[in-house]
Amino acid sequence: MVHVLSSRVLLRPSDPERSRAFYGEALGLEIYREFGTGPERGTVYFLGGGFLEVSGRATEPATDSLRLWLQVADAEAAHRKLVARGVEVLRPPVQEPWGLIEMWIADPDGHRIVLTEVPADHPLRYRP
Repeated sequence: MVHVLSSRVLLRPSDPERSRAFYGEALGLEIYREFGTGPERGTVYFLGGGFLEVSGRATEPATDSLRLWLQVADAEAAHRKLVARGVEVLRPPVQEPWGLIEMWIADPDGHRIVLTEVPADHPLRYRP
């Protein structure tokens, strides 16, 4: 088994400044660290138990196979805050048949992001 000490998702945006504005200002993610200089410098954001690194520049269009799953405490509050910040909501918060409350947005390159609230009575929170 590989002993993993830390991990992060690496994202190569088509427009690094636009993506930093989205993740840092619109989503309000806190910065863990920054490195390099210039427009393609790296910025690493906290993602709860992981990290998101936005660095470099993409030369190909965004892939449809990447999804970010971010758990939030209150999906309705996140929805109001993101709409107020001008983030396009692809789907407002909805309670899914499996019990989670999910809301969908996309970053400037079209990468899909699901913001998920785990209700207090959901099996992910407790064992019956």
